[in-house]
Amino acid sequence: MRDYELEIKQRIEFIQDIIESAGARGIVYGNSGGKDSVLTGILCKMACDNTVGLIMPCGSKQNYGTDMAHAKLIAEQFNIAVRVIDLSEAKNEMIKTIGEKTQLSDSSITNLAPRLRMISLYAVAASENLLVAGTGNRSEIYMGYFTKWGDGACDFNPIADLTVSEIYDFLRFLGVPDFIITKAPSAGLFDGQSDESDMGISYASIDSFLLKNETDEHDKAILEKFHKTSKHKRKLPLKYGG
Repeated sequence: MRDYELEIKQRIEFIQDIIESAGARGIVYGNSGGKDSVLTGILCKMACDNTVGLIMPCGSKQNYGTDMAHAKLIAEQFNIAVRVIDLSEAKNEMIKTIGEKTQLSDSSITNLAPRLRMISLYAVAASENLLVAGTGNRSEIYMGYFTKWGDGACDFNPIADLTVSEIYDFLRFLGVPDFIITKAPSAGLFDGQSDESDMGISYASIDSFLLKNETDEHDKAILEKFHKTSKHKRKLPLKYGG
């Protein structure tokens, strides 16, 4: 049986060592109200009292509705400081300004939100000597289901080794409300968006492959395609001369 208390203790020590070695005053992370940010926020708060969760709505109605409500509820439950930075106007200005020079694709517009959030996180971090905590899980990282230089950017990530199903188990152990765990995984990038619909595969199937090496031919093809085409996201930029 998994020793959650021991693992939490080890993750807390991991975070504290990073803060100490960097000479930082605390942590900032994106508090979306989703499973990953919830676990990251709880672990960071356990490790460092000066932990701040930024709620950063960026155009989607969902950002202002259930996302924000859940983010605030979890922050209150675990005594995590919250700040709201509304990025919708900034996104619209970016679309207008860049759109004058090129025909923006749907994917480029979708990726503006996570990149604007990254800018905000690092602006706060640089201003207050904080470190940016990442919120990506193992399942997403394997599939490359994150925005390069957006939600994939961070100074450290305390949950990168955990699959989605493992994160659910950690949240249950920590007493997180069930509606956070059971709601459909979504980055909230646009209304009606869901992770599994975007990828064409369920997290249960991804995790079955990662944890037990079990999958069918249909899902295996999807796994291989996503993993191969997203390889560049998991590497530092290629440099001439090595």
